[in-house]
Amino acid sequence: MRPQPDFLAHRGALLSRLAEDEAVLLFGGPHPLRNGDAEYRYRPQSDVWWLTGWPDPEVAVFLRPGDAPLTIFCQKKDREREVWTGFRPGPEGALADYGASEAFEFSQLEAELPRLLQGVEKLHFAFAQDAEHDALLALSISKAARAARRSGVSVPDTFIHPSKLIHELRLHKTAEEIAVMREAARITALAHEGAVRATRPGAWEHEIEALVNYTFRRHGGDGPGYTSIVAGGKNACILHYIENNRQLIDGELLLLDAGCEYRYYTADVTRTWPINGRFSAPQRDVYQAVLASQIAAIDLCRVGNTFRDVHDATVRHLSQSMIDLGLLKGSLDEIIETEKYKKYYMHGTSHWLGIDVHDAGTYARQGRSRALTPGIVMTIEPGLYIPADDTDAPEALRGIGVRIEDDIHVTDAGPDNLTAAIPKSIADLEAIIGRD
Repeated sequence: MRPQPDFLAHRGALLSRLAEDEAVLLFGGPHPLRNGDAEYRYRPQSDVWWLTGWPDPEVAVFLRPGDAPLTIFCQKKDREREVWTGFRPGPEGALADYGASEAFEFSQLEAELPRLLQGVEKLHFAFAQDAEHDALLALSISKAARAARRSGVSVPDTFIHPSKLIHELRLHKTAEEIAVMREAARITALAHEGAVRATRPGAWEHEIEALVNYTFRRHGGDGPGYTSIVAGGKNACILHYIENNRQLIDGELLLLDAGCEYRYYTADVTRTWPINGRFSAPQRDVYQAVLASQIAAIDLCRVGNTFRDVHDATVRHLSQSMIDLGLLKGSLDEIIETEKYKKYYMHGTSHWLGIDVHDAGTYARQGRSRALTPGIVMTIEPGLYIPADDTDAPEALRGIGVRIEDDIHVTDAGPDNLTAAIPKSIADLEAIIGRD
């Protein structure tokens, strides 16, 4: 059976943290046009998906503790439109299949929302994201207030951004969510190994991208969780390189940053390997420096350590490597204090991972770096990037970019590497490059 999130449990966790006079109002994201009248494939708004599993646009979700905790406003059933754009659950499906206590057509939101708001004093709602939604809520509160003057019930006068509560819950994954993320990682592993095996001089970055994205879909994934980065040679020194249109050159490295999205949870993995199948001595030195720092950082993903602890240790490790490689001169402490290391390592070591590739949740609490707790999933992705035109760097190192990234589940028993099956040692990579 394919793993899936427990949306009912997610709603229960949220509702248990709301007082009787609190409610949450969320809107699904729009369905934007790509160009002309051509649409992008729709992707649900992440908070709406986390709470309901609702897959379609034009949706609003209202949650409040009580006998009718979930109200869904959605597209109506329309047989003519379904011929063109596919099945719509409609209000009937919202009741039967998505756990709604009440369900209405989206066009009824203006009529029904004033009733739902009566008795609510604190409303979790994201203002300033959509002017039409803001205006609709303001009108609904005005109507609710007029009714309240007759009935004596309260209406919202305190507003809280939904992320303050929902994103804290999303940060800590349930067992069901971890199972979904393991499946995303499994498919990602197939794609990465296939890419390594398909690599050879003369191939093109876009060929590797096509193979990766094909593998994601072939094995049941939703597709890439973000635009795949396929960066040969000096392109690996561009952190978010996505053109993927250069031919692979003998003697250079290839950096692949790609993760499969499965049930809208994504993996996020980077591997780097030699296009011709063998690391040169300078490439090996840079790669080993990054790999050693990554292994050490993964070991620090333990309950009680902080998010900042992991990054600081990685910076120290990589800064020493920059000295050893002849990239920087000076004492280790001075290089760290003056941030000279940012010339070759300019990004963070980690970010949260889940429904969004840079997932929900704060990185600090009360002015201090967040302590790692069970259920957090985070990336570990150190790198070294030496521009081809950097005349300060040893000539043999110029144009080398290396990043190694895995997805780590923090548990009471220690770090759980969800993507450990993807080869990253020099020996394991060299054994399979170009062997498809």
